[in-house]
Amino acid sequence: MIDKNSKIFVAGHNGLVGSAIVRKLNRKGYRNIITINRSRLDLTNQNKVLNFLKKKKPKFIFVAAAKVGGIYSNNKYRAEYIFNNLSIQNNIIHAAFKCNIKDLIFLGSSCVYPKLCNQPIKEEYLLNGKLEKTNEPYAVAKIAGIKMCESYNYQYKTNYKCLMPTNTFGPNDNYDPLNSHFFPSLIRKIHNLKNKKTKNLVIWGDGSPKREIIFVDDIADACIFFMKKKIKQTLINIGTGKDYTIREYAFLINKIINPGKKLKIKLDKTKPNGTPRKVLNIKLAKSYGWEAKTDIKSAIEITYKDYVKKHN
Repeated sequence: MIDKNSKIFVAGHNGLVGSAIVRKLNRKGYRNIITINRSRLDLTNQNKVLNFLKKKKPKFIFVAAAKVGGIYSNNKYRAEYIFNNLSIQNNIIHAAFKCNIKDLIFLGSSCVYPKLCNQPIKEEYLLNGKLEKTNEPYAVAKIAGIKMCESYNYQYKTNYKCLMPTNTFGPNDNYDPLNSHFFPSLIRKIHNLKNKKTKNLVIWGDGSPKREIIFVDDIADACIFFMKKKIKQTLINIGTGKDYTIREYAFLINKIINPGKKLKIKLDKTKPNGTPRKVLNIKLAKSYGWEAKTDIKSAIEITYKDYVKKHN
């Protein structure tokens, strides 16, 4: 049983999701949160991870550490994405087992599902078709993490859960124009339009792909909710169940952070669209009593304040 005094290790606490989990745990009164910076612990080093967990003896682990990025970064640094993510998750999950840590949540990604699978995407669609080529190495690594948790649960009777969030955004995001996900990239580009650094918003592809997004605080809420929940399944989708086109998101962001100004869009059709549509079926999460709570307008406002604070 996890209580407010239980030792909880958040791997990846400086990242988008990890930092949100730490904030949420603190707000809820958990008093024994373990974190460690990359400079002090290399998560790709198996022996160092094992020794760290032997010393700290956490009751629960959140595996939020990963190398992440958008289409350009995933496609350009394919070897780094598969090696680093496999190494990090394998080391933490196996070391948890070796240290008799029975409870863990592994954070995956909706990109684990086939590129052209039926929508909304059910958990059972995993491995039912070909992946999106541009982020295939990252997706393969995350699928391996899911199967590792499933296999350890089966063979060793652990209680390792896998949450698959949809596109996540919020404070502490990566806003780099080349290496970020589409949503924080849009925030940065529209901010530059607002400050007259650019004249047009350049969108990769034709702007037609539909995406579901979720605020990072809702992901953190789901993590803590399922940390305490007994479930039968290993894999659970975490999303809102609503999706819009990239163009629609651009107009929405512009309306919030650059009100009254007309948005001019320039399409760069030399760049890939990625998966045509991606929205998760979230009936399983709802059946356990969890739903996202943050409205998109408030989430964009909070995220934009974070961007301005860090980049002005």
